[in-house]
Amino acid sequence: MDYRRTYRAAAIVFADLVSRIPAADLNGPGLGEWTLRDLLGHTVSSALRQVPAVLADRAPGIVVPVPEGYFALLRLAPTEMVGAARTASADDARATGTDLGDDPAREISGWIGKATAALASVADDDVVATPAGGMRVRDWLPTRTFELVVHSSDVAAAAGLPIEFDPETLSESTALAARVAALTGGGLTTLRSLTGRGPLPEGFSIV
Repeated sequence: MDYRRTYRAAAIVFADLVSRIPAADLNGPGLGEWTLRDLLGHTVSSALRQVPAVLADRAPGIVVPVPEGYFALLRLAPTEMVGAARTASADDARATGTDLGDDPAREISGWIGKATAALASVADDDVVATPAGGMRVRDWLPTRTFELVVHSSDVAAAAGLPIEFDPETLSESTALAARVAALTGGGLTTLRSLTGRGPLPEGFSIV
């Protein structure tokens, strides 16, 4: 699976989706307490804006050897740390959403250009400093594709707009979610649900 292609494909789907959102809807409901604008801000921050910075920052060694390890670390982190991270993420989402201005689609296209240009300048096995620690580029970038796919689906649901990913991009992110579930103790529950053998518990999540 070409992780570079799936990242670009997910980014293009996100940009197209945002271009179809009426400006009047941006301050409407998004996800939880977030407005739709806040949700766009979080997606830009987590999946686009940080990519050039992370790819430019080399790490001395690998701390997280697989993509699923990135999300597993967040799941297993101390409660206080997770709470602080969520508060910071919410503040950043609102600030970034505001910065998108009156034409979010144009701003997002600019960030996609910067992210893909940065990706073209690194090798698959370069080790970069991510928020979870040193990771190979080929292991970290799928976590950003995951953010694009999941939050684009959130945006589409909030805006009441259709969205469609190509099978390879969707397969990559779905498989990553399953591997996170397996690593954090929910693998069998997930497998049984996907094969029609039982529902997921209320509130079940791999993030």
